[in-house]
Amino acid sequence: MRKNRGGFYRYSIPNKKFILIGFTGLSLLAGLQACINSEKANSKNRVVTQASSPITGSAVNLPVLSPTQPAQKPAKEVYATDEHVLIDGKQLFQSNCTACHNFEQKGIGPNLAGVTGRETKEWLTKFIPNAPAVIQSGDAHATKLVAEYKQVMPAFTSLTSENVEALLGYLHAQQPSPEDENSAKLGTPLRDPIPTKIPKSELLLSLESVTTAPATSEKIPTARINTMVVLPGKKKRVFLQDLRGKLYEMEGPTLREYLDISKERPAFIPTPGLATGFGSYAFHPDFYKNGLFYTTHTEKARTAPADFAYHDSIKVALQWVLTEWHLPDPHAPVFAGQGRELLRINMVNQIHGVQEITFNPFAKPGSPEYGLLYIGVGDGGAAEQKYSFLCNSNQTVWSTVLRIDPRGNNSKNKKYGIPTINPFAQDKDPSTLGEIYATGFRNPNRIYWSPDGKMLISDIGLTNIEELNIGKPGANYGWPAREGTFLLNYQGKMDKVYSLPADDAASHYTYPVVQFDHDEGNAFSAGFVYTGSIPALKNKYIFGDIVSGRVFFVDNHKLKLGQQATIQEFTLQFAGKNATFQDITGNKKTDLRFGVGLNNDLYLYTKTDGKIWRVNNCLLNKKI
Repeated sequence: MRKNRGGFYRYSIPNKKFILIGFTGLSLLAGLQACINSEKANSKNRVVTQASSPITGSAVNLPVLSPTQPAQKPAKEVYATDEHVLIDGKQLFQSNCTACHNFEQKGIGPNLAGVTGRETKEWLTKFIPNAPAVIQSGDAHATKLVAEYKQVMPAFTSLTSENVEALLGYLHAQQPSPEDENSAKLGTPLRDPIPTKIPKSELLLSLESVTTAPATSEKIPTARINTMVVLPGKKKRVFLQDLRGKLYEMEGPTLREYLDISKERPAFIPTPGLATGFGSYAFHPDFYKNGLFYTTHTEKARTAPADFAYHDSIKVALQWVLTEWHLPDPHAPVFAGQGRELLRINMVNQIHGVQEITFNPFAKPGSPEYGLLYIGVGDGGAAEQKYSFLCNSNQTVWSTVLRIDPRGNNSKNKKYGIPTINPFAQDKDPSTLGEIYATGFRNPNRIYWSPDGKMLISDIGLTNIEELNIGKPGANYGWPAREGTFLLNYQGKMDKVYSLPADDAASHYTYPVVQFDHDEGNAFSAGFVYTGSIPALKNKYIFGDIVSGRVFFVDNHKLKLGQQATIQEFTLQFAGKNATFQDITGNKKTDLRFGVGLNNDLYLYTKTDGKIWRVNNCLLNKKI
């Protein structure tokens, strides 16, 4: 371990082979259309009924293919073995797909180790450049994979036949590794970690349509609307951001553009999706006095030296940047201000970045916590790519929640302060980061304080468990050694979980207060404890699943450390008609989010179609 030029620690790779994986659009079996397509700047010029190349952005007609079953593999198929061809294939793979696949376990897409042994070369050659056409043809295998992963990759018609041959040659060289010795020591994998199913409650949640966010793409997701924030003051103001760079002020059903971050930061990139772009924003508690406003956004790798870096032999996919803005007129209807960079973080992958910044709304002026900024930093996909030494440590920034004083200057880069109340700020250990509040998160994408003062941190899991945690200073929430209340083999294949060991208490991990497995949903969509005017919803923490759009609740008073609250599901009613978000969006991936607006009204909205709904009632569903 040695310090980098900025004074932060850099880590050398253990003596083992690592494979940098990639191919963002080449999600060979289940890709990223819901997250990647339409992210290019010219996406508005594409034709909705056509497939488009994420490399060139040009629209192409889909060929008509006959429905097929996977062909029987011939005895032997020939793949490229020339060293230079394989290098080309590796570069194609590395440059695009690190968010979807690796050669250890399934993630967003399947594990690709040995894929050439499972599928025919003929099928792969068709699927790689134009997966939508294969799916539309009714191909049984492709359809099954779409159903399993609930995502579809875009067409890659710009790939030449030589590109495909090179890629297949590289994939053919990546064969499954034998089961590691560590897995055998962990016991039997749990086929169904949480066998109890989430029951439907007797409550029907009634939603009314409010508006549709401006489309920032002609293809799904049409509007990457994300976080809603109420700015208190004499006149309360409501804001909602689109990850493609827009921040809107919400005035009734109208979304008026307040800020376009791409105009303020030309290096800003919203691609390739998966939460990249305009990650989060927060108004200083004294915004109307000091005009201070904070944002996070993504830029390309090596745009500028990072404050938090790692060994230069590990690929940098992109950088996350935290900016403080000063607005001379905080009351102005349109953003105008000057920004200064507070910190910059390198990321191994485009997933699990800096998706949340916020202030504790219950901190009072004059208290030690007043004006301190919380920052959720994901692991950047490091654990899944076998860089777990970057995670779950009070010496590295990844996989943590930070707490900083943006008005201070005692950090190593002198651009922000490290509060003395932080758990590691006074430990007199030069190797620890005083910025860290808590560790052990895969993707702490939302931080929220309940009305009774609990700090709730949602964490999106890998392939088994989704969770909600109560935040406490200095706690370790287990990732990547744990996923929910289960053991994870972070040194080997991470797509299975195991029962906790008998000596688990010695690990001192803090476990979630809400969790569900992937039989019920695929990604935790964080919500809020309801404080509005509907009696049946009072004191319920309302949340959901990003992918399916299912909406759940737990009783707030049941959120206690050391136990998991019982989850129940709402029946949903849209404009008087019972339906689901998958019905309403017409898509298996709904991209569901929650927000709170004026009068503590609860909003639900979906990136898939950009539609925004408001909860207007909650009734007993007599049909249940």
